[in-house]
Amino acid sequence: MRVGTIPLETMVGKQRELADRIIAKRGKIGGPFKVWLNSPELCDRVEALGAFVRFECSMPERVREYALLVAARYFDAQYSWMSHVDHAIETGVPADAVRALAAWEDPDFGEDVELRVFHDFAVELLSTHFVSDETYARMSEVFTDEQLVDAIGLLGNYTLLSMCLNTFQVDLNPDKPAPFADVAGYGKS
Repeated sequence: MRVGTIPLETMVGKQRELADRIIAKRGKIGGPFKVWLNSPELCDRVEALGAFVRFECSMPERVREYALLVAARYFDAQYSWMSHVDHAIETGVPADAVRALAAWEDPDFGEDVELRVFHDFAVELLSTHFVSDETYARMSEVFTDEQLVDAIGLLGNYTLLSMCLNTFQVDLNPDKPAPFADVAGYGKS
């Protein structure tokens, strides 16, 4: 990692309070939290947003997990992908769709309209930085206004997460194969 990890036993004040909260919710201080604890105020806000979008927002769990994978793929965030790919499949994201996304192919979601519409929306937003009227209308037919707003929160949070993981080169899991053929370590292959 490019930035120092603060040992739990040396944390005081807000850092220690946040570390205890993170451990209580997530079981450990892993991944991006090892970075974010260097800035306790940012960590506090990012952790709250991350917990909300991951565990509590109005989108179905499989869509929340798929949002993480889409953002991870668009930002080549291997750590994020490897940490969540199995859970995404467990929540109902088709394994073949996950493999297709990793290979930059168009995923087949079968009859799952929510995942199809969300995928098209997320890909359009992440690749063009805009959402067409047609794509927005499709999202509006499938999701409520609250879910539309939460969709932006999901993608924004997972984009921030991806940028953090890649910039600070948070440890990749050596026990899992690299998920993207066009990425090696922290760069394009």
